[in-house]
Amino acid sequence: YNFLEARNGLDLLKDSVIVIATSEVLAEKKSRALINLEIKKKERAVSHLKQKYKSSKLSSEDIHLCLYSICDNDSFLNSNRLPIDTIIGYLKEYFKPGEVEEGFSLSIVSGENGARLSHSHERQYYFALQSLTLWRDIIHEMFYLWHLAEEDILSESMGYKLKDTGQGMQRVQSSPRTYRAMQGILRNVQQKVNQWVGSSVIHMGDHNVPNALMFIDKYTQVPFILSPIIRCIENLESLCEKDKGIDKFVASAYGSVDNLKKTILYDFFSFSV
Repeated sequence: YNFLEARNGLDLLKDSVIVIATSEVLAEKKSRALINLEIKKKERAVSHLKQKYKSSKLSSEDIHLCLYSICDNDSFLNSNRLPIDTIIGYLKEYFKPGEVEEGFSLSIVSGENGARLSHSHERQYYFALQSLTLWRDIIHEMFYLWHLAEEDILSESMGYKLKDTGQGMQRVQSSPRTYRAMQGILRNVQQKVNQWVGSSVIHMGDHNVPNALMFIDKYTQVPFILSPIIRCIENLESLCEKDKGIDKFVASAYGSVDNLKKTILYDFFSFSV
């Protein structure tokens, strides 16, 4: 934005064609012909914007760089936020806060199966929903948070101390910019969900989370945790269709593919969020 503003190029961001020019072309079970069509459509949109908005202050190469920078963010969101959106969709599809299906209660009891808290089915449902929604919104703002984290880490006014936090020697440093941004994200999430379960304390710059970089880095791991679950859920039907032995096992052990999906998700929402 600042780059374009300095070169009188903000009208580029208002052009509706920019949506096509910056969208990632995803396979998503599309035919090769359709993928090629979308690629050509995107290339034409990029070419159109470069020709329309180039000036003595803003070269076509500058415009190209800006468009693909925006596309990088779109690509990041498809790879990292989309898995969380998908898991939230599964939670809402397979479970209801006010209804407990036999064998699929999300309730947990402290000390049992590794649980450290005691929650009713409804409370655990909302706890899972708020956790996933928070993860989702942090990932959505990751580029912004990364920018702030770098400013905090490199700040000359905010010194740091090397301390043994119990997780080895760490750079413990106050991170006011990232902390303020996280407060805003947390408030937005609290407004989205029907109820908030547990603490809303943000740990940053202490023994738990020593600095801003450590804080945001842990959230970049979330998609890597969720993606294998999603791939498993999405491929169960085709796996059973291809392998009669697995199909017979699923039918005898779980009753149906849908029940197996729900069993996997029940375990995740009860003990992994």
